[in-house]
Amino acid sequence: MIRSGFQVVARLGHHRALPGTCRILPRLNLTSASGSSTDSLVSRFCPEKTDLKDYALPNASWCPDMLSLYQEFLEKTKADGWIKLPSFKSNRDHIQGLKLPSGLAVTSDKSDWRIFTRCIPMEGQGYEYVIFFHPSKKKSVCLFQPGPYLEGAPGFAHGGSLAALMDETFSKTAYLAGEGLFTLSLNIRFKNLIPVGSLAVLNVAVEKMEDQKLYMSCVAQSRDGQTVYAKSSGKQVLHPQALSCHHHHPPTPRTKGRDNAEDPVPSWGPAFEPGVGHVPQTQLQLEEESSP
Repeated sequence: MIRSGFQVVARLGHHRALPGTCRILPRLNLTSASGSSTDSLVSRFCPEKTDLKDYALPNASWCPDMLSLYQEFLEKTKADGWIKLPSFKSNRDHIQGLKLPSGLAVTSDKSDWRIFTRCIPMEGQGYEYVIFFHPSKKKSVCLFQPGPYLEGAPGFAHGGSLAALMDETFSKTAYLAGEGLFTLSLNIRFKNLIPVGSLAVLNVAVEKMEDQKLYMSCVAQSRDGQTVYAKSSGKQVLHPQALSCHHHHPPTPRTKGRDNAEDPVPSWGPAFEPGVGHVPQTQLQLEEESSP
């Protein structure tokens, strides 16, 4: 398997993120850029009163397994500490109040912009999913039913559709667990195909926070656990203004990976000079090691 080097240029209004693997989550005082606790992040992300449409609610396209497991997790929200995350059309509706790094402020007011996994509005045709999050365990479970517009091999979901939803679940989990902001890497090992219209269960866990990064893992499998569709790991950079709250692991400029390849920590400085006449932008250098 070869992971190639690449560069992401995050321009005005373009941003996203993701994470990796390891054990034991340090006991950290998880505080957001605005000084909020994890509970405050969750409450902002899941407003009690809103006129926004929640796309993570049952509809006529959901298969019996999707519906029954959804009901099981709804019961767990009453006693076991799980929280059902709403899913609005755009992340702008979720992260109101979050101050992005310089150069990434979104100025467009286009109302037709959508998060990628909500880009197909017809029920049952694209991504049908709902995420449940456990704040104290730093874990999430995503129930995913791929529709026919996500087909790859005839009758089965495209591998990229599963990768996108792993990314989405990592992202929401990382933000709520410690204000993870941008994906640094995502590694996936595909094992079996997901039949279109069936249920895949994504189990996501935060493994550790270290060196300005948040490491995560995911196993996607059938409801009974007998079929594993894919396993993935990833890492996500923490919001720069939240880093001051993480004193257990002082920032280090560079770290060594398994193959001694250098893993750079991103720089958040804006590439903008007043009067020069170009768009403010932030460059995020993502340099992955190559191994046979």
